[in-house]
Amino acid sequence: MLTPPVTPPVVRTEAVATAPVPFAMGRVEFIGMMAMVQALQALSIDVMLPALGVISRELAIPDANSRQLIVSLYLLCSGLGALFPGALADRFGRRRVLLTGLVAYAVLACVCAAAPSFQLLLAARALQGLLTAPLLVVPMTIVRDRFSGDRMASLQSMVAVVFMAVPMVAPMLGQTIMLFAGWRWIFGATALAACAVTAWVALRLPETLRPEYRQEIHMSAILGNVRLALGTREAIGYILGAALINGTLFAYVSSAQQLIAEHFGAGLRFPMIFATMALIMAMANFANSRIVHAFGARRVSQMAVLLFTLVNAVHFVFVIRGEDLWLFVTFMGMAIALVSFINANFQSIALQPFAHMAGSAASVISFLRSANGGLLGVLVGQAYDGTARPLIGFMIFSGAGAFVCALYADHWRPFRRLHYPD
Repeated sequence: MLTPPVTPPVVRTEAVATAPVPFAMGRVEFIGMMAMVQALQALSIDVMLPALGVISRELAIPDANSRQLIVSLYLLCSGLGALFPGALADRFGRRRVLLTGLVAYAVLACVCAAAPSFQLLLAARALQGLLTAPLLVVPMTIVRDRFSGDRMASLQSMVAVVFMAVPMVAPMLGQTIMLFAGWRWIFGATALAACAVTAWVALRLPETLRPEYRQEIHMSAILGNVRLALGTREAIGYILGAALINGTLFAYVSSAQQLIAEHFGAGLRFPMIFATMALIMAMANFANSRIVHAFGARRVSQMAVLLFTLVNAVHFVFVIRGEDLWLFVTFMGMAIALVSFINANFQSIALQPFAHMAGSAASVISFLRSANGGLLGVLVGQAYDGTARPLIGFMIFSGAGAFVCALYADHWRPFRRLHYPD
């Protein structure tokens, strides 16, 4: 019997007013869970940093800069993979997609641990980045399911405060593991962490997708949602701005071991310095979660972008004249702090118009932000010349570009406040 063709769901720009989805989890546990899911990606990156030199020697990597690919290729592929989990989460629900990504994370961490060559290690890292993209997209979607406006930006900042605990301890954890075992056991530790988070999510996280927002996976509907996200001026301006700022963060993480530990001679002090930077970001995110209520996400983030550009311009003068480790750490600490006043706010502003298609919008936002940011980070990391000039020069360019993108999104009217807390 013939059946009429299925009509793809209509892409809408307004959310339907409905009662909130029941949610039994408390605020503190919710923040902790979302932070730990996202922190698994940071753990997979930061815990490896002290081991890059050892991996380079053991796997006979010919080019010193190639070791950065262990980090940057994971970031880039995670961004590329982010284009798909949102549509799946809009169809099958947040829990199912998130749990699939967590299981893939643990399995591929074990594959990385067993990789016999640098080429196979890179292949496993690339696949791990692609298949664990739900860890990047789905938490953002779940937060948008439950919050909006400046409340969403505030909660994202609180998530980031907890999230930053991982970069604080990860390099020291990696260095400690290498004291008692080989670098392969570092991947084993990340697999165990993923198993613990998987159990937590499976036992405690309720589904947050509203039944009326569930979408069929029709290519025309998916492409329509992508076009809507890309065609929404408020979204695309802040997405591109976030990609530029993320690029500076990725470039810093990719080149941190060579730049701080080797060029500036920090040596075994590197994990402590890296942890201090993460602590600065955590404190700045906590401050942002408070002041964003008073001043609004747009005002806070746009002022932070201007200060970010200025701080890096002054830093570049000292880079040209010659600087020591502690001068670099001082300026980089200020820049890293300002990134915390930009990222969560840019992300929340970009996601605000898309309550009815939060998963697809989060995928598009994560893809453009992380893939472009990851690509820029790879290029800057590979341009490393034994000095901080490529990194700081790129940070100046990114800050100026992000401010222009924000101005474009807001129709060239800066420092406005459009959403007020409830």
